[in-house]
Amino acid sequence: MNSIFNKRTMSWAFYDWANSAYTTIVITAFFPILFGSYWFNGTGSENTTTPLGIANATASLIVVILAPILGAIADRGGLKKRFLLMFIIIGVFFVSLLSFVNQGQWQLALVVYVLSFVGFAGANVFYDSMLVDVSSDEKLDITSALGFSLGYLGGGIALLGCVVFSSPAKFGIERVTSLDEIVMVFVFVGLWWACFSLPILIGVKESKPQEKLPLGQAISQGMKQLVHTFKEVRKLRVVFMFLLAYWLYIDGVDTIIAMAADYGHRIGFDQGDLFMAFLVTQFVGFPAAILYGKLGEKLGAKTGLLIAIIIYIGVTVYAYFMNEVSDFYILAIIVGLVMGGIQSLSRSFFARIIPKNKAAEFFGFYNMLGKLAAVLGPLLMAVISQTSGSPRLSILSIIVLFVAGGTLLYFVDEKEGIKMAKELEN
Repeated sequence: MNSIFNKRTMSWAFYDWANSAYTTIVITAFFPILFGSYWFNGTGSENTTTPLGIANATASLIVVILAPILGAIADRGGLKKRFLLMFIIIGVFFVSLLSFVNQGQWQLALVVYVLSFVGFAGANVFYDSMLVDVSSDEKLDITSALGFSLGYLGGGIALLGCVVFSSPAKFGIERVTSLDEIVMVFVFVGLWWACFSLPILIGVKESKPQEKLPLGQAISQGMKQLVHTFKEVRKLRVVFMFLLAYWLYIDGVDTIIAMAADYGHRIGFDQGDLFMAFLVTQFVGFPAAILYGKLGEKLGAKTGLLIAIIIYIGVTVYAYFMNEVSDFYILAIIVGLVMGGIQSLSRSFFARIIPKNKAAEFFGFYNMLGKLAAVLGPLLMAVISQTSGSPRLSILSIIVLFVAGGTLLYFVDEKEGIKMAKELEN
């Protein structure tokens, strides 16, 4: 495994290409904008931030409950790939179903969106945990970065296709005549996700557990192991502190991803400009993620993460004051430079400080806290937007999450964490 460009690693990393269409098209771009202009239109209210924030929080809570339980079961029964497939099917089905929710049915649109998000986030638990199956310890940073890099490229290409399809006047295309046709992009996302998931399902073999159990026993033993691991996590000071730090700072990242389009829309930016800014983020993120992985190898993952957190604090302050579309493009470039880095280095840092034979279970906790954090950010924005009526104050509130998360991360001892993880493997 000296080179990351082998069949097994590339098959794993290509799943980021597959699911990135959901992130860019559904979470970041089309769903928030179409929710306001298509499903929520006619309700008499312009405050889309509150229902979107509640929907994102609800979806995250469901994953919070499921992730560690299924992770423990997967480790005991060697079921990571099966659970990955199950959540891919759920996500693909419900995201495609969004195309058939009629205009004005905003409650149904939110329910279907929540279920599609559960499929997306649930699949990521098992995708993330398979990092230790395809990478050596010394290549964790760059391998994790490769996945995010391919994700940004794939997501950018998919989003570009949808922007061309949905903006006929700009590109000289005359085939789209109504919002009803634009909503069909969700079928495209489902097809993209399903087709490009095949490499990981075919080309990657998960590591066999020491004792592979039948499903019934795997459930029973997995639940017992979950309770034991929860006690271990509380005792493992390094893992516990990192998870708390991750819980806070990744909340800010996820909230910006999920709520950026709604924020831009509410302060008066044009839909076309928002889409183009997201494209800029994707294509900047493609090389930047790899470069950030290299930075992690040279300076250390922890240092790379702290740098990214500081930049995100600056991004949030800048977002509060921005008035021109050019400001949004500047932010898109800056976010593209660091977003893949903070995500990929978080994943590789965590993979180093956990026992590899319990990867799915520990990544269950990792994703659980990531999604629990994504409950706080959208709800924080929703409450402040509702009480103050100011979307600018709501985006500024995210700073507290970056500051608190960065402070905790500073005190995480990586060397101690690696040592304790090795001891738990024996």
